[in-house]
Amino acid sequence: MTETAPTHPTETGPDTFVQVRAVLARTLGIEDREEALGPDTALLGELPELDSLAVVELASALEEHFDIVIDDEDFTGEVFETLGSLAAFVSGRG
Repeated sequence: MTETAPTHPTETGPDTFVQVRAVLARTLGIEDREEALGPDTALLGELPELDSLAVVELASALEEHFDIVIDDEDFTGEVFETLGSLAAFVSGRG
């Protein structure tokens, strides 16, 4: 069975989401809660571990893992609103 590309800009393939979730969990040191994180999991202002320094560390980890560039103007509330929106952003960069 082949994986289809996302049909909506806020959708991601399951592999991208799982990888973004793993990078997030590893960066924040919350691997024990990784499985509980879903696409609707709120990020900024909701995960206490995701402070301003952690956002920069997360962006760097995502850049390295996915071989993408995240520009300064990409650090928006919309991109970091939920795990799903972050995964969709990363998917759109690939």
